[in-house]
Amino acid sequence: MSFPTDLTVTMTGVTRWQLTHWRRTKLLVPEVRPYRPPLYSFRDLVALRTVARLRAETSLQKVRQAFKNLSMFDLTEHPSAYQFATDGKTIAVWTDEGFMDIVRNPGQHHIYSLADIFRPFVNKRGDTVIDFEAPRPTLSVDPHRLGGWPTITGTRVPYDTVASALRGGDIRPEDLRHYFPGVSKAAANDALDFADEVESRRKRRTA
Repeated sequence: MSFPTDLTVTMTGVTRWQLTHWRRTKLLVPEVRPYRPPLYSFRDLVALRTVARLRAETSLQKVRQAFKNLSMFDLTEHPSAYQFATDGKTIAVWTDEGFMDIVRNPGQHHIYSLADIFRPFVNKRGDTVIDFEAPRPTLSVDPHRLGGWPTITGTRVPYDTVASALRGGDIRPEDLRHYFPGVSKAAANDALDFADEVESRRKRRTA
């Protein structure tokens, strides 16, 4: 499953400008290439949230250096495969031998588990980044279901399919269950609300 820019921005807390800048400077080049406009993989989204989470406590320069240094230590998997930690001054990565400083400035590190990356957090701009696994109370994200595309919880119904049906104006939220079993009125409203947020990201150009 490939994620367009507006959904990527919504789910990672990264701006469109940052995505463009980070692609050009090779901090994070999307796996899904050479599409234009760019598309991101599920692993890219996890890596972008990691960058945003680290960036909330340390400088982008150190994040960039840490990601660049991964290959120096033969850590050649996608960045989403690694567990990072920071003390605000440096960044470390978990290896088979424990945490290894990859910016070379030892300290007491705040360890970021995958659960930390997925739960809501406040980014460098002071914005609250949504819960990655549950972007709305009745929406969920599972990499094994539709490649991680947000769906109605307990179903395989994509949020945007529900939103599109409602935007037509002929179907009420409470009637969707007749077309999509398992989609409650609350779920329909959550899907529409999330779709509206994603749509709003297309109009935001500021960093």
